[in-house]
Amino acid sequence: MSSNGRHSSHKVWVDGGYRGQDFAHWVIDIYRWLWSVVTRHQEQKGFVVLPKLGKVERTFGWFNWCRRLSKDYEILPQITEAFIYIAMIRLMLKQLA
Repeated sequence: MSSNGRHSSHKVWVDGGYRGQDFAHWVIDIYRWLWSVVTRHQEQKGFVVLPKLGKVERTFGWFNWCRRLSKDYEILPQITEAFIYIAMIRLMLKQLA
């Protein structure tokens, strides 16, 4: 993959709110990422955990256990990224123990 991400083979799962958006076309054109909209079945009512998106929501929930990630305290995005790495390392170590 090049440094600008143009030759990647990433797949991005999004919810139904991104259907038909210009943003989707921009992501596909610029980054060449595969775009997949995940929706619930029409007959399902109420809250439904969608495949793949449930993992993202669960990860964001784990981030809220870390005080520095529960709110937008950091000025630089690099600092937030470092704290995300720390939080994920902590979670991986708990799973290995």
